[in-house]
Amino acid sequence: MIPKLPASWRPPLKDEVKKPYFLALEKFVEAEQESHDVYPPAGEIFAALELTPYEKVSVLLLGQDPYHGEGQAHGLSFSVRPGVRVPGSLSNIYKELRDDVGFKIPNNGHLAPWAEQGVLLLNAVLTVRAGEPNSHKGKGWETFTDAVIRKVSEKAEPVVFVLWGKYAQKKVALIDAGRHAVVQCAHPSPLAARQGFFGCRPFSAVNKALKAAGRPEIDWQLPNL
Repeated sequence: MIPKLPASWRPPLKDEVKKPYFLALEKFVEAEQESHDVYPPAGEIFAALELTPYEKVSVLLLGQDPYHGEGQAHGLSFSVRPGVRVPGSLSNIYKELRDDVGFKIPNNGHLAPWAEQGVLLLNAVLTVRAGEPNSHKGKGWETFTDAVIRKVSEKAEPVVFVLWGKYAQKKVALIDAGRHAVVQCAHPSPLAARQGFFGCRPFSAVNKALKAAGRPEIDWQLPNL
């Protein structure tokens, strides 16, 4: 099953969840959950929307597909549960944070403190079959998350959109770049990070844009758990 939308997101997305594609997506996800292990668990599919209410979004950081290993994905892009080994992409994010803003690398990969400050950690696809990356690609999630991006772009307050890699950067077409800031870099994956992610300094760029817009900056430092 796909849970109900968190309360703050129901008004902007109320029409979206009634569309035929979303009803078909619900049936697909339910069938997958009955026959396979699916990540994240059903109750955490909308964790990003739960932890970052619509009115609080000041940054949108777009990922692609949930982690497909056991116990990793919990509904926030790039984040893993406490106690789970930090994946390669997130390890590279931490290295860039260290070089960019003096970040002290923590003993975990749990990014919920960012979400609670207004960073919407959104994946383009919100579920995945265990051990099979991109297995829920093209089933409707992208249509839904494109709608989320559009609704965030419609917000009156300036938002900073963070797009890493070619896949995410295609979404710039959904954003009113005249009103909002867009920070683009290469993807932090181990395959691509040396081709333009390292040295991009996206985190200080986000805070510079927020400060210019009169919005609170993000405290990127994460605690040890």
